[in-house]
Amino acid sequence: MFRRSFTLLIFFLVLVSTTTAQYGDISELKLAKPQDKEDVPLTPAPKGAIVLFDGKSLDGWIYKNGKPAGWELLPGGIMQVKGGDIHTRQTFTGKFKLHVEFRVPYEPKRSGQGKGNSGVYVQGRYEVQVLDSYGVKPGMGDCGAIYGVKPPSVNACKAPTVWQSFDIEFTSPQFEGTKQVAPARMTVYHNGIKIQDDVPLVTEEKGKKVFVTNTTAGMGGDPAKPGPIMLQDHGDPVQYRNVWLLPLEK
Repeated sequence: MFRRSFTLLIFFLVLVSTTTAQYGDISELKLAKPQDKEDVPLTPAPKGAIVLFDGKSLDGWIYKNGKPAGWELLPGGIMQVKGGDIHTRQTFTGKFKLHVEFRVPYEPKRSGQGKGNSGVYVQGRYEVQVLDSYGVKPGMGDCGAIYGVKPPSVNACKAPTVWQSFDIEFTSPQFEGTKQVAPARMTVYHNGIKIQDDVPLVTEEKGKKVFVTNTTAGMGGDPAKPGPIMLQDHGDPVQYRNVWLLPLEK
């Protein structure tokens, strides 16, 4: 019994050590405020929500090629990027709120898009950027940006290795027959702070407003049809937990 308990203890210590080493020691990182190293609390799925990741399995997720998702499942109800983008088997349309909790590794020797890069794609088409943007002036490619559409209004990032959250309120684009007549719209709260306020997903080309139907690296497809929730593999060991979606009344 002693030998078995000792073996399990060693395994646990190795696991914790590996996770800590991978995510990095931020004790020397200069923090803007002490709260920046405090995890956001877990937000339970409310009544009526669809739980997309319960921390126990990836049965509801697949790779783009249709094979079952093979991201790593870690203790604490966590999944870690591995092997490509994954998306939900379910697809969604209309108006809904998506809640996602994530954290990015501490990679002080990297910069820009090389630091903890991932993304949350609503309907598989519209990305809210995940990145270690702690302490920077936010731009189009930084954490919380609607990629290619609008940077976040403020930098609401916590320090790397610390759990953060997105609450994304999404309204699908509107169509009359096959003609799109209104853009998709997004409001985004990052760690409880509103950083995108009912943003229409449009860009400007040659002085004209153009509907955005797919951001960089999105799955594309017919924007009139429902789409899944996609999480991006950009080569960094970003982690996710507690993912749920709540349909909203129009």
